[in-house]
Amino acid sequence: MIKTFQNIAKIPELRNRILFSLALLAVYRVGAHIPSAGIDAKALGSYFEQARMTVFGLYDVFVGGALSRATIFALGIMPYISASIIMQLLTAVIPQLERLHKEGEEGRRKITQYTRYGTVFIAAIQSFGISIWLEGLTARMGDVIVPVVPHPGFGFRLLTMLTLISGTIFVMWLGEQITERGIGNGISLIIFVGCLDQIPRDLANTIRLIRAGALGPITMVFVVGLMLAVTAAVVMMTQGQRRIPVQYAKRIIGRRMYGGHSTHLPLRINTAGVIPIIFAQAIMMFPSTLATFFKAGFVAQITSYLQPGAWLYSALYSGLIIFFAYFYTAIVFNPVELADNMKKYGGFIPGIRPGAKTAEYVDKILTRITLPGAIFLAFIAILPWWLMNQAGIPFFFGGTTLLIIVGVALDTVQQIESHLLMRHYEGFLRKGRVKGRR
Repeated sequence: MIKTFQNIAKIPELRNRILFSLALLAVYRVGAHIPSAGIDAKALGSYFEQARMTVFGLYDVFVGGALSRATIFALGIMPYISASIIMQLLTAVIPQLERLHKEGEEGRRKITQYTRYGTVFIAAIQSFGISIWLEGLTARMGDVIVPVVPHPGFGFRLLTMLTLISGTIFVMWLGEQITERGIGNGISLIIFVGCLDQIPRDLANTIRLIRAGALGPITMVFVVGLMLAVTAAVVMMTQGQRRIPVQYAKRIIGRRMYGGHSTHLPLRINTAGVIPIIFAQAIMMFPSTLATFFKAGFVAQITSYLQPGAWLYSALYSGLIIFFAYFYTAIVFNPVELADNMKKYGGFIPGIRPGAKTAEYVDKILTRITLPGAIFLAFIAILPWWLMNQAGIPFFFGGTTLLIIVGVALDTVQQIESHLLMRHYEGFLRKGRVKGRR
């Protein structure tokens, strides 16, 4: 491991890319602590302590606590993520966008531009809604009820909208710069850094409980072992794939012969990533979010039935995750288009006819391997509440944050690995001696 870091330092381009990424991530973290004007940050933080199980609490996790601190990056990169998901869905159903997607680099550049416009539009709507929401928000500080916004009005709304929209555009620019001139996917790394925000606080609370004798050594050994096992399982499921053999026929173009080689088609077990958990969490937290606005009896009763850790909550949550896993996989992966492209370039699966039969075969395999991936996602999503309610663990482990942390870390390490191997250095994931190295 030490030798690998020494090799990284020997490659100027890779070293500069890593330092550039770290510098921009540091800028993002500084901005996540600069308060926005006109908001009582202490009162808002007190409110979030009592409203963790709402859509606002979920949103705050992805922006690294910037929303609960009322900072200029309170919206974070989430409007860009929402715009990207919407563009993916629209590309699958609107022929004009689908043609743009197939045009290559120029088409993808136009889609990226549309995504940026969508980001600004979504950020404007969200910032306006947040300003209205903040004006009517109060928090209990001791025995006193304090308004989160001391001086509400049109000026506050306009200032909040301009601040949050500008913050989102700047964060989007940071992510694009990291992707282009740094290492790893910039947008993913920004979310990754936000998910790490709670870890120091959780560790401090755990150490405090151990010193107070609330957590015994046997419990902590069990928890640490479980965390290691779950993390290893997440790595395996994230990297897991079913490889379908593909053969390309020989073709003579001019005086050259092309094709005639064998390869494989990798189908990931977890094609949808963390999207199913995000969608399911948003739906399951909707009743508790309504309860913060409406004090009607039936809303409180529904919320009581849907408390995290209850059997009804776990059953509905798991069912939604499995449903969205299949739904999003069907959106982002098109077996018919894949089969047509293979047929166009002379590729075929041994024993399967090209065209419609290939599409049916790939769809059948994808449907089967998606089920264990979806069930595993449901297990990872329910695990934190079981640990907190049944085992008495004082911190949140698992769920969306663990999947994001593991997925982004693996992707970044693989990119560093590719830079090292191109220059005949050994990477983090050693598989014997590098071919061609002497």
